[in-house]
Amino acid sequence: MRSSFMEKVKSCGVICFTQTKQPSFLLMKRSYRYDLPKGHIEPGETELQCALRELFEETGITKKQVCLELDFRFKTIYYPRYRRFGGDKVEKSLVIFFAWVSEELEIVMTEHNASEWVKWNPPHYFHNRIIDELLLTVDRQLIVKGKR
Repeated sequence: MRSSFMEKVKSCGVICFTQTKQPSFLLMKRSYRYDLPKGHIEPGETELQCALRELFEETGITKKQVCLELDFRFKTIYYPRYRRFGGDKVEKSLVIFFAWVSEELEIVMTEHNASEWVKWNPPHYFHNRIIDELLLTVDRQLIVKGKR
């Protein structure tokens, strides 16, 4: 008999934007979809520590190379299936922070097939609920701050 208990996991990451005349933002690519530099939080880590660690591990971008928008925190919950839990659905919390970088930095690939600096020209639609919602939230933040 299966339990109705659902495992909970949390991932944190960063969306990076360039501080250039025509800003762009970084997306990672897997063979079939776009993704963000993000990963699972480790015991004793804060959300921000996790996000910055994952950013470095997946892109080579260091915390010294980013300037965080400290009042931005995007959170969503979704229910993917996880192999490590026998293919069962889990409740996954995702927290994304926003950071500026000076330019389109060279990305060191470790976990993805490719990366792309996408020119900021909203609205953007990637047919990925999480990325699309995140970009709408970023756009609202930039409008409020007078940066768009």
